Amino acid sequence: MKTKNIESCFGQRFIGGGSKDTNYTIHGTPGNALGSFLDGGTITVHGNVQDAVGDTMNEGTIIVHGNAGDALGYAMRGGSIFVKGDTGYRTGIHMKEYKEKRPLIVIGGKTGSFLGEYLAGGIIIVLGINERDLPLGNFTGTGMHGGKIFVRTKKSLASLPAQVIAEKPLDADLQEIMPSIKQFAELFNFDFDHIIKTPFCLLRPNVKNPYKQLYTPH
Repeated sequence: MKTKNIESCFGQRFIGGGSKDTNYTIHGTPGNALGSFLDGGTITVHGNVQDAVGDTMNEGTIIVHGNAGDALGYAMRGGSIFVKGDTGYRTGIHMKEYKEKRPLIVIGGKTGSFLGEYLAGGIIIVLGINERDLPLGNFTGTGMHGGKIFVRTKKSLASLPAQVIAEKPLDADLQEIMPSIKQFAELFNFDFDHIIKTPFCLLRPNVKNPYKQLYTPH
């Protein structure tokens, strides 16, 4: 695996696009489409990132020690994205999974509206660390017909679209995400035990959802 170090990054776009055999360490703020079509390796950003990070990525890991812009993980097909802070609008829209390919996004703070819009597969975890209010925007899961969204919060989730059901996760659901939360805590130096003391809510597709009938076997 090759390595590349980028210092004083200031809005350069398409860094790591299509890469599969390189680990990147970036200091600064990359521009749009960081890690688009990523097919392996790790991109670590010590700073914030702009829009369309991980667009249609297939493998690999993106680690952001800051905040992310809009459309994070658009149409992800595999790999993992970890964001220490907040994300903008339309995080994880059109994510999908197939067989062993199961994309993952973990957000440490809050996220904007349209989280998981038309979600077809994969897992999104919103931890809401240091957030007193619900760490979501509006229209979460609009058109959702697959995958799972986990939200760490003590507040009730209201005004969700008809395609989404909010419920208390089963132990098996929580065990499924614990390794990813532990990895997040280790990456960004958070207390894992403190994180998991707060309850989670699971958002999943409504089985009567017309989108599910169109796009997934039934």
